[in-house]
Amino acid sequence: MWTFTSDVEEYAAVAEPFLLGDPVGNTVPLTVLANLRAGMPAEDARFGWWTVDGEVRGAAFRTPPFPIGLAVMPVEAVAPLVEALDREITALVGRAELTDEVCRLLGPPKRVISERLYRLGTLRVPDVPGRGRPATPADFPLMVSWYQAFGDEVRLPEGDAADRVARRMAGRELFVWEADGVPVSLAGLSPAAGGVCRIGPVYTPPSCRRRGYGAAVTAYASQTGLAERCDEVVLFTDLDNPTSNAIYQAIGYEPVSDYAHVTYH
Repeated sequence: MWTFTSDVEEYAAVAEPFLLGDPVGNTVPLTVLANLRAGMPAEDARFGWWTVDGEVRGAAFRTPPFPIGLAVMPVEAVAPLVEALDREITALVGRAELTDEVCRLLGPPKRVISERLYRLGTLRVPDVPGRGRPATPADFPLMVSWYQAFGDEVRLPEGDAADRVARRMAGRELFVWEADGVPVSLAGLSPAAGGVCRIGPVYTPPSCRRRGYGAAVTAYASQTGLAERCDEVVLFTDLDNPTSNAIYQAIGYEPVSDYAHVTYH
């Protein structure tokens, strides 16, 4: 049975213990929950949990303008979720077996982005000229422009880029790699949730690509996470981008499971 609420604390009280049972697989739901508690605005938010014999076995959330997010859950929970949400489903993201079931029920989507979740094993720091550092207020305009460019490139909603960058900089969540004193690449690092931090986004402007900067800033942010914030670090990659998948594996990231962003409208 699915139960829904617009009260984030009611949702957290019921669903968070379940989500913490698999903090790697549920990295996105846990991070969203942490961000909401930290004051991230979310108008018309809706949260749900799936129970079987009184035990929570799944969860889902909607925080517009972002897609509906699916936590780890049994495939049999998908059909009643689709029935309950009905016309609310314009886009969603979750494990591939769950999004495949949604597509079976609703028909072919307008767009699918296939992703893979990776977990850091043994970090191998690449030898790349330059140095990593936290983003500073002086970097704000550049970070906003890179956030916007990243969103345009991947064609996924990032919300208000200036607001997101301001919030992430205030939380020391954005890092840059600089070469010859000039920022050349960006990596975000989510707050720890269930002992897990997540890298993302990672963006290098086209003029600075193919020099190892993306790998370098990812390794730097990963090191920072492990040293100061979390027990494990994860990230998502676009499976249609073999270059990024190879780069992250080269610095020690190992595949966990496949996900998909599915868009209907």
